[in-house]
Amino acid sequence: MGDPLNADFTEAVAGFATGVVVLTVRDGRDDLGTTVTSFMSVSLEPPMVVASVATSSYLCEVLNRRPRWAATILSSPQRALAGRFAAEGRPSARILLAAERHHRGVRSDALIPETGISALECETRQTIEAGDHTLFVAEVLTMDYTTRDEKPLIRVNRRYLEDGSRAGRR
Repeated sequence: MGDPLNADFTEAVAGFATGVVVLTVRDGRDDLGTTVTSFMSVSLEPPMVVASVATSSYLCEVLNRRPRWAATILSSPQRALAGRFAAEGRPSARILLAAERHHRGVRSDALIPETGISALECETRQTIEAGDHTLFVAEVLTMDYTTRDEKPLIRVNRRYLEDGSRAGRR
């Protein structure tokens, strides 16, 4: 049985609403990506963000080798895309984005979905081990795009919010 404190902690932080980000990176001929809900801005001068990635993941290994990556802040219609990038055993990001409008970032060479709220191309400046996750502190090299046409995708209580007022299905 797991540690009761861990279960209580998981339950406590599940009630904290977060935005949903797809983080992508190019690794040679392959493209990787994952859904991240632990993402935030930390500095305006220079513009910097932090992304939290499971240390045991292959993506963490790749991010330690490839300092440039992209973070796309998802819009509410992209709930299915968030789910695909969160699935266990997911295929290459190229396959996950095959049916979506996307392009390669000029600075990161990472795949970037085109229908999010915004997309940032980043370069890791520092990594911090934090328990079972690694924090990637990165400088934002460029804003690939920003739009105000869509509402952001929000996750709270282990569910995506459909319209900002009630939780939808996972």
